[in-house]
Amino acid sequence: MTKRTQSLKQSQGFIAAPGKQQNPYRLAQEALLSPEETFQRLRSQPDGLTVAEAAHRLQQFGPNEVAHDKPPHPLIQFLQAFKNPFVMVLIILAAISYVMDVAMAPADDQDWTKVIILSAMIGISGALRFWQEYRSAKAAEKLKSLVRNTATAQRRPSQQAAPVKLEVPMTELVVGDIVHLQAGDMIPADIRLLESRDLFISQAVLTGEALPVEKYDTLGSVAAKSADEQADGEAGLLDLSNACFMGTNVVSGTARAVVVATGSDTYFGSLARNVVSHKRIETSFDKGVNSVSWLLIRFMLVMVPIVFMINGITKGDWMSALTFALAVAVGLTPEMLPMIVSANLAKGAVAMARRKVVVKRLNSVQNFGAMDVLCTDKTGTLTQDKIILEHHYDIHGDKDESVLQLAWLNSFHQSGMKNLMDIAIVEHADELGEHIKLRHYAKVDELPFDFERRRLSVIVEDVNGQQLMVSKGAVEEMLAVSSHIQHGGEIHALNPEARADILRRSEEYNAEGYRVLLVATRHIPIDARKAAYQTADEHGLVVRGFLTFLDPPKDSAAPAIKALNEYGVAVKVLTGDNPIVTAKVCRDVGLNPGKPLLGQEIEAMDDVALCAAVKHTTIFAKLTPLQKSRVVKALQANGHTVGFLGDGINDAPALRDADVGISVDSGADIAKETADIILLEKSLLVLEEGVITGRETFGNILKYLNMTASSNFGNVFSVLVASAWLPWEPMLAMQLLLQNLIYDLSQMFLPWDKMDPEFLKKPRKWEAGNIKRFMLWLGPTSSVFDITTYILLWTVFGAGAAYHLHGGDGGQLIMNSGWFMEGLISQTLVVHMLRTRKIPFLQSTASLPVMLSTSIAIAIACYLPYSPLAASLGFIQLDTSYFWWLLLTMAGYLALTQTVKTIYIKRYGQWF
Repeated sequence: MTKRTQSLKQSQGFIAAPGKQQNPYRLAQEALLSPEETFQRLRSQPDGLTVAEAAHRLQQFGPNEVAHDKPPHPLIQFLQAFKNPFVMVLIILAAISYVMDVAMAPADDQDWTKVIILSAMIGISGALRFWQEYRSAKAAEKLKSLVRNTATAQRRPSQQAAPVKLEVPMTELVVGDIVHLQAGDMIPADIRLLESRDLFISQAVLTGEALPVEKYDTLGSVAAKSADEQADGEAGLLDLSNACFMGTNVVSGTARAVVVATGSDTYFGSLARNVVSHKRIETSFDKGVNSVSWLLIRFMLVMVPIVFMINGITKGDWMSALTFALAVAVGLTPEMLPMIVSANLAKGAVAMARRKVVVKRLNSVQNFGAMDVLCTDKTGTLTQDKIILEHHYDIHGDKDESVLQLAWLNSFHQSGMKNLMDIAIVEHADELGEHIKLRHYAKVDELPFDFERRRLSVIVEDVNGQQLMVSKGAVEEMLAVSSHIQHGGEIHALNPEARADILRRSEEYNAEGYRVLLVATRHIPIDARKAAYQTADEHGLVVRGFLTFLDPPKDSAAPAIKALNEYGVAVKVLTGDNPIVTAKVCRDVGLNPGKPLLGQEIEAMDDVALCAAVKHTTIFAKLTPLQKSRVVKALQANGHTVGFLGDGINDAPALRDADVGISVDSGADIAKETADIILLEKSLLVLEEGVITGRETFGNILKYLNMTASSNFGNVFSVLVASAWLPWEPMLAMQLLLQNLIYDLSQMFLPWDKMDPEFLKKPRKWEAGNIKRFMLWLGPTSSVFDITTYILLWTVFGAGAAYHLHGGDGGQLIMNSGWFMEGLISQTLVVHMLRTRKIPFLQSTASLPVMLSTSIAIAIACYLPYSPLAASLGFIQLDTSYFWWLLLTMAGYLALTQTVKTIYIKRYGQWF
């Protein structure tokens, strides 16, 4: 042992029990020791822990979980519900009102009304937002519990019992457990390898390095660095050749390992604590909400000082002008926006949950609706999960049982992640009987499948000690390591003519819709036998024949793709499979395949060329995982919102990079961990429903924003006119606050409104500029009738006469009462006008909750000036003839709004 290694061990210290230790070099310590020393330190053994000991350690040291974004304590969540710019504005205004109307006022002249109304608005907005977020967080946690990641642990039922392999939830792994790994598995904890075979690990989640690294069960000559170098620093820690880290995943190969650290004690756990303590990066959805929020706040900061100055100059009462300006600021504040957003997203997530779709991130609901390109893998998504072995041919296309026998040897003995074709081979052999199963062969070694070699080899040995390598894989990759062909008992060189003939037959089978594998063998001379083989030993193979598989399309694929196209979502297929087979499947499900783009062509392209190529390509075939990711990024660079549907380890990079990553519950661990949305049932029709739900969610958010922004703009414009013309404010500050409160309460049910089918047909994105344009066009329409109402109240109903005769409050009471009713009714009715591009009530009707809430708001507006509270609120009863004038005003307002709406739609081609 070197002095460097010895000093490292001494500085770290040995432990007597496998407890929790905040020690990032724990795994480095164990990697430098022999397996025997590691077992002694961890109080474990090669056969694994007993079930009882594992349960004891789980109870003592806790679950194998790292810090993650769990919902905070309900009290913290409640306080956070008030943390948004609009509520902050209201809190500031409430504080100012308290100082002006309570703290600085004489005891007999204190007015709590504004403070109470503002406090009610703050409380309602925050409480409703808290309830929606708390409810949705609870529902999300419940749904996530349905998606379980497991690890294969080796445990003993009792001290004397033989070990058995158990599928254990990852959270229940403990230090000292023995785990078995294969392709597609996530590394469930920090582990020290005991055995490995061609093990390649993707550490991209920790290092960002795209290429997988090979790991070994020893820290010796096979490692690229010495132990001293590897133990030096974090980079060296990740380079340890016999250590694997929680959160990484197995790309290929198999391994057996002992768990050294779990949960927060892992390297990943130390990173997770740091990540959780930092603010999450804003998504496009967050940025969209914030951009709109600050647009409205900037508008308020411009308009409120103008209202203040005009009222102060024209009325001469600067304190009253300040009070009124603050009320206008409240009117311009869409304080219900956070609640509306939260309620819409939560409602969307719950709606998708009913369809057995787990939404891991709430914002992905809206992204689902914005998606205009869906990239999908072929196998298991467009096609059924059930692959059937149809034929086993020799190299001339004749049925040959020896080819099936060899294929059975390969599929039966491979210990990696059995894919659908391996299962089909074994099941077909079961149907034909025991004579297919060459049981006199024993397994010696295997070279697992990976996405570069695209083949899998198994080495077996007969009773006489003769070893045989049996390989199966993709046609081109198998031919690359083959030198001969066999037909009957004769072996011939694989010359260009024979190679061309094999490729021609393969293409013919592909054109018929079959997936094709080649089977090849190599007899290993007695003197060349060994116990462990490398991929370099795959050479000089003899091609024995073809396997053809039928992968029938799903019944739901064609109608689902048609529906997605109708909703403006283009479907593109990204697969590692053969382009000819993929094209056949695409035609079967209604996709025009066009000219496929192959992985080798993508490899030769730069990003600019790829961005141009993806525009008109439907099929991307023979792709590596990183090439799938490049295609997704190229589509995004072209301005598309991209969803990716995949369930394999080769889909993980693309799932991570897509705007919406979609996986299935039966997918690989790494795919489920990376995805934003998980389908508990693998039906493509769910995708159509998800798109509709996402667009309904986004549409109802846009409704509130557009209606509130345009209505507020119109109100402020009306206030500016009134402030310049009328001798007093058109409405008291308290009345303005009350009007705003009633309107806000009526908007609470917007998340439960319906969207027009036409709106749902196109993908939607955040565009603050559209909201600004909408506000400028539709806002002034209400001002036209606000001004006619001023004139009506000033002339017909005597506000002007009262002012000229008495110069007191009589005219103001008339003006305040009439405009309160007209303003609140018009503001509420316009909800029905602006919620649809159609003619309201005739062509499109709001949902029952919205109808009831707006009707109640209108009733309250009409009742308050005639209620017992009228005098205290500053109202006076108007002559009942005012309601006929009000009816006429509303008819004109609705007609003008519909006219402007029609012109707007014709000019800009859209409504929201």
